[in-house]
Amino acid sequence: MKSATSSSPRLPQRISLVTLTAQSLRESMQAGHWHGHLPGERELCARLQVSRHTLRGALHELERDGFLEVSDRQRRRIKTAVKPKKAAQPRVIALISPRPLLEMSPSTVVMVDDLRDQLSRVGFSFEIHVSTACFTAKPTRALEALTTRSPAAAWVVFGSLEPVQSWFMRRQLPCLVVGSCAPEISLPSIDTDYRALCRHAGGMLCGKGHRHIAFVRPLGDYGGDVQSEQGLREALGGSHAPTLQVISHDGTSANLCALMDKALRSARPPTAYVVARAMHVLTVMMFLTQRGKRVPQDVAVISRDDETFLQHTVPAITRYAANTGQFARSVCRAARQLAEAGTLPPKAIRLMPKLIRGETV
Repeated sequence: MKSATSSSPRLPQRISLVTLTAQSLRESMQAGHWHGHLPGERELCARLQVSRHTLRGALHELERDGFLEVSDRQRRRIKTAVKPKKAAQPRVIALISPRPLLEMSPSTVVMVDDLRDQLSRVGFSFEIHVSTACFTAKPTRALEALTTRSPAAAWVVFGSLEPVQSWFMRRQLPCLVVGSCAPEISLPSIDTDYRALCRHAGGMLCGKGHRHIAFVRPLGDYGGDVQSEQGLREALGGSHAPTLQVISHDGTSANLCALMDKALRSARPPTAYVVARAMHVLTVMMFLTQRGKRVPQDVAVISRDDETFLQHTVPAITRYAANTGQFARSVCRAARQLAEAGTLPPKAIRLMPKLIRGETV
């Protein structure tokens, strides 16, 4: 007679971040990213976006399994057994961002971590390259150096404007834009449906009787912000249309407050604000309170985006929340197809977020 223990199903094993990091390093070595020795710990931590403690645990695993050996100078030499075949295609998907993970929004960090896990499960290692030089008005030299030094089966680009998108399109490298492309760019992209979202927000504010509406957004021709403005104008169109004032700030609280102060002193001060980026919603709310404006009695506020900290505001902010898990799955699926096929139709995938009704409208 079998015991209850022997007949029980085997529990699934959770893969630790140390093991995932070791797997990523091993696959990168097998893909020929490094020859002779690994880079230093600081460079590896920056590339893999892991802590030094996690990295050292992964390196210890690789040493134990015979993939690395430590020399007298503490340099880690790659064993000849893991040198790649020259024809091997790297199973690496690389993300390029102008900011490190610690400076990204909390929801983006969760999405990137989910994306790393999903790609690992289907056999791809995931690298993160942080480079402000790749996101300048002239990114050619930086992008050439990066893509030559660290080849990848597909590239995922965060927070990009037309110059970097145009470079990838000209080079015909497999590239997925997380965000919206410039009108003349034919690359696959995934983003929130900001146009439909803001069309809905504008219609909601018009239904509440608001005639002077402001759209608060950062400077720069980011596709999502351009589409947001377009959606608001569509909602406010028609005869006797409400006015739309666009407040484009440089990202600092001082500049945003100065521009809002100017708007409040204008002949037609806004009675409603649609705000891009959750962090700037807090600035808008506190500024209005400082100026004696009651929300929503005197002025309405809608956040185009959501973050967990907005759950703790009083009054509760009306906002739109994207499903980060769904977003990560969409990015993973598209990046994997792009890496395996080498190209994808320049399709724009748009995901509609959920309205969270608060007390600010």
